[in-house]
Amino acid sequence: MLGLPPAALRLRLDREALADNWRALDRLSGNAGTGAAVKADAYGLGVRQAAPVLANAGCRDFFVAHWSEVAPLLDLVPPASISVLHGPLSDSDVTYCKATGVKPVLNSLDQIVRWQRGGGGLCDLMVDSGINRLGLEMAQLGEAAEAGLEIDICMSHLASADENVAQNAQQLARFSTIRGAIKARRYSLANSAGIALGADYHADLTRPGLALYGGIPRAELANAIRQVVFPQAAVLQVRDLQAGQAVGYNATFVAPHAMRVGVIALGYADGYLRCWSGSGRFRWQGTELASLGRVSMDMTVVDLSDAPDCREGDWIEVEYEPVAAAAATGLSQYEIFTLLGNRFARS
Repeated sequence: MLGLPPAALRLRLDREALADNWRALDRLSGNAGTGAAVKADAYGLGVRQAAPVLANAGCRDFFVAHWSEVAPLLDLVPPASISVLHGPLSDSDVTYCKATGVKPVLNSLDQIVRWQRGGGGLCDLMVDSGINRLGLEMAQLGEAAEAGLEIDICMSHLASADENVAQNAQQLARFSTIRGAIKARRYSLANSAGIALGADYHADLTRPGLALYGGIPRAELANAIRQVVFPQAAVLQVRDLQAGQAVGYNATFVAPHAMRVGVIALGYADGYLRCWSGSGRFRWQGTELASLGRVSMDMTVVDLSDAPDCREGDWIEVEYEPVAAAAATGLSQYEIFTLLGNRFARS
């Protein structure tokens, strides 16, 4: 079978930093266990690459959103350690769950009925404590308690843990009510930011996502979390511009003088959105390079004036530290990660 040529985009994954981030969050979780949200292809890093690192570091609970995200994990971690957050929307979801041995997260009375009709068994339960997304309503706790479920993890989700707001304490109080009403083996409330709120929020299991991959949702985590992902793009072509020549769509950049520029294989189809136009920064052998003109679907132009030896086929480092990247673009750190496209070779 004919092999593909090397990709012109790649993500360098710092596996040691990823493992260290999980260990740091585990230490900060105190007596609670620490899981990992690996939904959205491990926040864009590549679940096939990330999950073994997390498992080797000590993680024993993995959370995905969609049923389609189960299969890539099945040969990497024990199926019973995988929880599917969206829950069973159909009888076929229940059948798939039974066949694979993963756990559904039940979010509604309808899902509870569907799960029990399919034979029941070990499951997780989500109860809404104030974010008003997925989960049973507080008023339905009595019905859930009477359903005879075999619940491993009873969980809720914080809405504003990245801020110091009254809603955090309100949700914590509701979570205490939930714990009193629902019998489960374990209870879980805190995401990455929630871990930094302190021991009251840790319960039995924390569920970090963003901070595992290098995001900093609260300042308290800044010194504990390391950058994990480092995108790189190949130079497709080098060009010499004359003064007055424009670059890219709509001529948003016009060369003020003769310039040497490079076209790199990175664009908004890869998650490098147009909001990076004019603000993106790159490096080649330690030299900082600026983006020029408008980011297009598959390409971005960079200024090579200070990199005279950079040539076609060379690799350009994309500056992608998540806090700085979010500040430069207006994107959230979550978007910075999960937008990374499938044209990146992940190694």
